[in-house]
Amino acid sequence: MSTSRFNRRELFQRTALGVTAISAWQANIISQAATMQSNATSCILLWMGGGPSQLDTWDPKPGTGNAGDAGAIQTALNGVHISDRLPETAKVINEICLLRGMHGPEGSHPRASYWAQTGYLPSASIKHPAIGSHVSHHIGNLDAELPSFVRVGPGRNLTGAGLLGVDHDPFKIANPNQKPANTEIPTTKPRFTRRLGLLEQLETDSTRPGAEHWTKANRKVYGKAARMITSPLMQAFDLQSENAAVRESYGESNFAAGCLMARRLIESGVTFVEVTSSNWDTHFDNYQRTTELCSEVDRPYARLLTDLKDRGLLATTLVVWMGEFGRTPRINSRGGRDHFPRAYSVALAGCGINSGQVIGGTSASGEEIVAGKHSVPDLLTTIYDKLGIDGLHENMSSVGRPIRIVENGSLIENV
Repeated sequence: MSTSRFNRRELFQRTALGVTAISAWQANIISQAATMQSNATSCILLWMGGGPSQLDTWDPKPGTGNAGDAGAIQTALNGVHISDRLPETAKVINEICLLRGMHGPEGSHPRASYWAQTGYLPSASIKHPAIGSHVSHHIGNLDAELPSFVRVGPGRNLTGAGLLGVDHDPFKIANPNQKPANTEIPTTKPRFTRRLGLLEQLETDSTRPGAEHWTKANRKVYGKAARMITSPLMQAFDLQSENAAVRESYGESNFAAGCLMARRLIESGVTFVEVTSSNWDTHFDNYQRTTELCSEVDRPYARLLTDLKDRGLLATTLVVWMGEFGRTPRINSRGGRDHFPRAYSVALAGCGINSGQVIGGTSASGEEIVAGKHSVPDLLTTIYDKLGIDGLHENMSSVGRPIRIVENGSLIENV
C-alpha cells in the first residue's frame, strides 16, 4: 500500500483493529473499500465562472484609485493581505499557495474558459479534454462504482472529455441539495437486476451484423449507470445523511453544499470533483456583487480545506481555486470591472503544494505583472505534476494527430 494513501484508508484499517465507534456513513465506505480508486491523489476544482475580480479577492489594492470601496485584511501569513470580504479564507492562508501573476490571451468567456480548462484555444476539428477528464483518464478507476469525474453546479462555458470519449465526461449534479436525477431504482433490486439481464438478452438476440460496436457501447453505459445507482456509495450524494453540525459549518449556499459534497465524494473514492460558482461577471455594481459572491465562497472554501486536513485527505487532494480571467483594475462608469486576462490570481492547496506563500505580484495599480508571471499551460503542467500525471503524454485525436495533455507549459518553481 502506498504510504500517501494511508490517511484515506485509515478508516478501513481502524475497523480491522476493532474500533467500533464509527458512523453508518463510515461503515458504508468500509463495506465498499474494494471499489476505491487505486491512485494516490485526487483533485477538487473550485471554478469561479465569469472571471473573479482579483482586486476583490486575492490581490487587493487598498488606498489606490483602483480599489474603489474594496478593503484588505491581514491574513495568518505575515505581511500578506487579501480582500476584507474573505475573513475565513484569511485564517487558512497557511494552507494556500497564492499565484498573483497569472495571465492569458483571451478576454471572451467561452474562449477563455476553454483555454483555462484545457490549455488550448478552441478548434473546429479537435475537442480538447478538460482537466477533470485528463485526471479521470490517467488516475481514475473506471471499474469504481462512482464516476471518476463529477461536476457540481451550473456548467456554463465548461467543456468535457472531448477526444478522450464519454468514459471521461463529467457526471453532472445541477443542485447539490438534491439527489442526482434518475438515480432511484424504480423497483426492488432483484427485479431491477432481472430486467437488466432481460435487456442484455434482447440486445444480444437483435443485434444487426455490423452494429456490435454500438450494442457494446450501449451496454457499457447501462452497466455503469446500474452499478452506480445500486451502490451504497450513492449515499455520498445525500447531504442529509451528513452530520448536521458539519453541514452548518459549511454554510447554506449551493456552493457550500457543493464543497461538502466534494469532500464526501473524494472520501468515497471519486478522483476529480469540480464545484462551480457563477455570476462573477461583474460589469456593473462590482463592489456589492463581489461582496455577495465572496460571502458565498469564503466560508465553504475555508471549511473545505480544514475538513480535508482534519480527515487526513488534504495531503493527497489538490484543491484549485480559479476562474477564466480577472477583472480590470480600473472601475468603469457603471461601477463595475470588465474582462482582464492580463493579470489575475489563482490559489492552490494540498497534495504536496508548498503552501503559506505568495508567488508573483502586480504593480501598485494592479495593471501589470511585475514578478512571477505564468501562463495557463504552466499552471496545468504544475497541477498534473502534483497529481502524478505526465503533462507531455500524447493522446491521439480523431484526425490522427497526437495531442499533448499540455503544450508549451513549464513547472511553476517552488509550488
